[in-house]
Amino acid sequence: MQRPFAYSKWFQPTSIGLGLLSVVGYAATASFLYFAIPFAFLYLVLMGINWKAAWMVILFTIPFSIQIWFLGETLSTSVPDEPLMWLFLLLFAVLFFKNPKLLPEWWWRHPLVLLITLQYLWTIVAVVFSEEQFVSIKFLLAKSWFLIGFFILPVLIFKEKKDFKNAFFLFMIPLLITVLIIFYRHKQMGFNFRKIEKAIGDLYYNHVDYSTIISMYFPVLVIAYSLSKGQKWWIRLTLLLIALFFLPAIYLTYARAAMIAVIFSGVIYIAIKLRLVNWVVPSLYALLILLIVFLANHNKYLEYRPNYERTFMHGNFASHMAATLKGQDMSSMERLYRWIAAVRMSKARPITGVGPNAFYDFYKPYAVSSFRTYVSRNDEHSTTHNYFLYMLVEQGWPALILYSLLIFFFFYYAQKIYWRLRDPFYKKTVLAIAMMFAAGFINNFFSELIETHKVGALFYLCIALLIVIDRKSNMQETSIV
Repeated sequence: MQRPFAYSKWFQPTSIGLGLLSVVGYAATASFLYFAIPFAFLYLVLMGINWKAAWMVILFTIPFSIQIWFLGETLSTSVPDEPLMWLFLLLFAVLFFKNPKLLPEWWWRHPLVLLITLQYLWTIVAVVFSEEQFVSIKFLLAKSWFLIGFFILPVLIFKEKKDFKNAFFLFMIPLLITVLIIFYRHKQMGFNFRKIEKAIGDLYYNHVDYSTIISMYFPVLVIAYSLSKGQKWWIRLTLLLIALFFLPAIYLTYARAAMIAVIFSGVIYIAIKLRLVNWVVPSLYALLILLIVFLANHNKYLEYRPNYERTFMHGNFASHMAATLKGQDMSSMERLYRWIAAVRMSKARPITGVGPNAFYDFYKPYAVSSFRTYVSRNDEHSTTHNYFLYMLVEQGWPALILYSLLIFFFFYYAQKIYWRLRDPFYKKTVLAIAMMFAAGFINNFFSELIETHKVGALFYLCIALLIVIDRKSNMQETSIV
């Protein structure tokens, strides 16, 4: 009889040796990073035994992962999730080399796969013509392991309902823990409007990143509660309480985009139910085009320039909202400052843009000085604060068009799949995916978060899971629960 893996000749001595190495390393350097060595070894072993289970571990680590900088803050990564993505990039290369038909033909033929593929290929073109090759190559590498980890591999992992359920809980539990920690810290500060960033600490980039994640996951919690009908009473009660808790948590981020995102996710829910979702995105696009034409006509946008002395960061959320409506809120006016600069800048490089991650180095000469605010120095090196313009200015019109098409076709297929499905579980799962994506879409209209490790993971996972369920609906593989 073969001995269990845990008692094989090499596993035990290797584990003990690495454990001692971590202790010695810590004793010599006082760096806690050495204690990660045994866990890294165990994770590699898990990948060797069951790489699909190892992938699920990444979901669990995402909410806990934090950003670290090295080489004099020239490079950064998020740990532990991003190094795990690197491992899966290598694993996929090995699996694909061994079996070039690893990905099924139906997956390659899906229109959403085609759009993502075209986006990636055009990113390569934009990198080739980039004004800042180094930062653009970093962008392309990060995009590569995001796509492998959360867009491609899920098609090989999500086969049964239990896979969807496991993924839900593996992400929800650590996310809830981070929300509870931040909520407690913020409570100690009296839920002060100006101290939310301090309460968040290193758990998220900032309050925008944090508010985006929880506003995206809130609709999933609502649908999960709906799906829990027939389960034990304490499971339903727990899901209900968590969903209800997320509402004040979202409000107390004081992020206006996240609040709008929750509302828009509800709009998408109703639109899919009424078979009207195909009108939602085109209507939004039409309104935006009309607004741009109106503001550009005879430079009418100049009439809305801020009063420099009256535009500042306000001390409480009520004043913040009132100032927003009056055009006296600093963050809103700074967005306009960046948006105007991005539009004017795009005319110089309309096809390939200045290159991924290169906006900051080139936008200021294109800005209109009358829209400057107190934070226009942009010490944090942030970008356009709008993902459409982010694509336009850094990767050109083709990237903007492809992103716009991706948004439209995602919701188009979500509605189509929903009405084709017969299984209540998958029907409601499609609603949850569509609502999560909708919340992400709104947040990204006011920011550019798809390239961040937490939001980006959910963004691509939404598309991947929709494609998986589309296959199930086509093959009639669903069954009534």
